[in-house]
Amino acid sequence: MWYLLWYPFAVRILLDYRPALRERTGVGEFVHGLTKALCAETGSSDTITLFSSSWKDRLSPALAAELPSARLADVQIPVRGLVWSWNRLEWPPVEWLAGEHDVVHSQSPMLIPTTKAARVVTIHDLDFLRHPEQMAAEIRRDYPRLARSHAARADAIVVSSHYAADEVTRELRVSASRVHVCPPGRPDWSASVAARQAVRRGTTILFMGTLNLRKNVGTLLEAYARLRGQVPDAPRLVLAGHATPASKRWEARAKEAPLSGHVEITGYVDTARRIELFADARMLVLPSYDEGFGLPVLEAMACGVPVVVSSRGSLPEVAGGAAEPIDPDDAEAMAARMRALLDDSQAQMAAQRGLLQASRYSWAACAAAARTAYASAMEVHAHRR
Repeated sequence: MWYLLWYPFAVRILLDYRPALRERTGVGEFVHGLTKALCAETGSSDTITLFSSSWKDRLSPALAAELPSARLADVQIPVRGLVWSWNRLEWPPVEWLAGEHDVVHSQSPMLIPTTKAARVVTIHDLDFLRHPEQMAAEIRRDYPRLARSHAARADAIVVSSHYAADEVTRELRVSASRVHVCPPGRPDWSASVAARQAVRRGTTILFMGTLNLRKNVGTLLEAYARLRGQVPDAPRLVLAGHATPASKRWEARAKEAPLSGHVEITGYVDTARRIELFADARMLVLPSYDEGFGLPVLEAMACGVPVVVSSRGSLPEVAGGAAEPIDPDDAEAMAARMRALLDDSQAQMAAQRGLLQASRYSWAACAAAARTAYASAMEVHAHRR
């Protein structure tokens, strides 16, 4: 293949860093971790550029210290206007803003316009097609209408799980040869948390993720209420993640008996707080109806925290042998699994299985898979031109 001949030479890669600009959720963690891994590769002569655009928010000065080999392209342009123009008009080309590159990697299903560079998009899940009414305004406006067209013209598509790859191939009707699975890696701070978990029992049951409808927090609250009926001194439940309009009902439910006083809702948590929450967690419960990956499950397993996951989406794939997936609508089964993990011996065995499963994920492997996607994208782009 052509790209095998090209790849030993320096490649200029532009990564859309905007999802990690402020409060990093799963997509932001993915692009940040991928960037670090790409920059950490020894012997590489590639140029990694991080692109950001905002009128008021600048890339952190600490980023330059953390990633000294990366080039920062921090453009002071209102992001909403640029996104509208990129999505709707496919103009201006990013080269006008950040210079020439060989590969441009968007962290959304929407292409970034280029004049010459190969174009790569990331599609973590297709919830925007199934439930557009639950999406942010920009996503609701553009993604359902434009995603298939953009996917068809992308030179490569990056996904984070085999489940997502199958979904994208089927629903967006693209060739499997252009879809590349690049799972995220376990966090570099997980080993220290795992060491703390090995010597003390956690005191909370943890949920982590944006509080939207697909996360199925309502069934989790019902399961937790049943658990408290069976185990009155059960650990308190912590719901950590961005609030949404959908979460108001859960906030109200958490204030009612028998949950009142036993459920904490934290809002968004940064990395330092996330580390604290995993260090104090007896287990993580993620009962989602759909996930493209489910990064909190990997983080929990890498920290030695047992996991309870639903049988939907990518969660059985990510958890592997570390968990027995549960029907997300079965509150009784969910409560039973949480009760089982309150037993120290069962929790210890589950934690060991999780550590083994988490060891299969690394950011180095993610970066290697991404480079394969970039090389393939350059080959496809050359053929198309």
